[in-house]
Amino acid sequence: MLGNRTHERLSSLDASFLEVETPTAHMHVGWVALFRPREGAERPSFNKLRAFVAARLGRAPRYRQKLAFVPLGLHDPVWIDDREFDVSHHVQHSTARDIDHLVERVFSKQLRRDRPLWELWIADELEDGRIGVVGKAHHCMVDGIAAVELSSLFLDLSPTQEPEAAEEWNPAPPPGRAALLAQAVRDRVGEELDLVRLPAQIARSPRKLADTAADMRKAARSLAHSFSPTAPPSAFNDPISPLRRLGKVRRPIGDLLRIKERYGTTLNDVVLAVASGGVRRFQQQHDRTPIRLKAMVPVNVRGNGVAADLGNQVSFVFIELPCDEPDPLRRLEDIHAVMSDRKETGEPRGSQAVLRAIGYAPHSVQHAVTHAVASARTFNLVVSNVPGPRQPLYMLGCPMEEAYPIVPLADQHAVAIGFTTVVDDAFFGVYVDRKSVPDADLLARDIEQSIDELLAGSSRSASDRYSRIGF
Repeated sequence: MLGNRTHERLSSLDASFLEVETPTAHMHVGWVALFRPREGAERPSFNKLRAFVAARLGRAPRYRQKLAFVPLGLHDPVWIDDREFDVSHHVQHSTARDIDHLVERVFSKQLRRDRPLWELWIADELEDGRIGVVGKAHHCMVDGIAAVELSSLFLDLSPTQEPEAAEEWNPAPPPGRAALLAQAVRDRVGEELDLVRLPAQIARSPRKLADTAADMRKAARSLAHSFSPTAPPSAFNDPISPLRRLGKVRRPIGDLLRIKERYGTTLNDVVLAVASGGVRRFQQQHDRTPIRLKAMVPVNVRGNGVAADLGNQVSFVFIELPCDEPDPLRRLEDIHAVMSDRKETGEPRGSQAVLRAIGYAPHSVQHAVTHAVASARTFNLVVSNVPGPRQPLYMLGCPMEEAYPIVPLADQHAVAIGFTTVVDDAFFGVYVDRKSVPDADLLARDIEQSIDELLAGSSRSASDRYSRIGF
């Protein structure tokens, strides 16, 4: 009977993040959160916090599962219950007094693949009196949106939430080699049959034929923008080390919304323009002529109401950041025009179609495409906007004051810029390889000054600007 049990298999996109991982390029997403203990209330101890998380693991069954690899590499791995799961391996105590030192230590190490692929580190006595939580999970397990949703393991909407009693957990027995092989063969045959049936299904439905043709056009545009133009040589794309650092920027969300509303753009346009300006300043600070750099921009393709689904449900858009443009409003104009065009032509959906199609290809082809897309010739850096909660959140009564996203670095990529919001604040996480880019804090300050530049532009009379931007 056990041989007939079906285990959830990684999608081809999920598996790609395992494929591109190296000893120096760790494919984990993460977050850094800071909490202020309430005055007059008992300060939660580490043991209490770990028990709190352990009691909630039933909300996210994936956190007690590990990968089982198929013999002979016949198919992608599947998720199985970890019968030896021990929460102490995953929720760990830190005596760090400085959150930055903890971030450097935690994110400079690869996750073990023989355990569930996540860790949560709690520094309960930071120098400023706050509690720091540093979390990471492998990108094959979650994307940025899912990582935010999974914060329900330790966050609540109310400061008076009572601890829960842990539920009994009965892990399923692991599949044997024969069962893994049998399921892999069944899945492969099913995929091939789906591919064979597809032309007939399309031919029977004029609407499906039209939709498929439209998707093919969008996929072609997506592929063209993925690989052309080639990303220019950049100091951000030298070989990297396993060592990491996080630069942090905190601003009122109202600052960015004021820019967005003044010029009729989107918040994501503003984030990309701010990143462009920050990178431009950083290039100048290092006596380099500012050049346009190519960014990979993840796009959430989840439907409404499924934000808590695990796995990766993202597409990608590739755009050139106008770091060579000295005028901050022209940078915003450039990005707004490009991103509007990409959305209007359905490019994120085209990228999704490409990713689905790659899933039907032989593994050797999938791996070749994966490495090509992740190469320094395809993009220079990542800029990712991860929507955050707009309501206050608490951890055992302690309000969360700050939260910074961490976006993984592929091989030969030294910079990834993440952005999120929490209530009335905006947070940039500037994640770098600290050997090739040792001054993450300088890049963070440059991004903050880029915000100030756009704010200064948005505070003046903009009558002459509207004609230039097209509004």
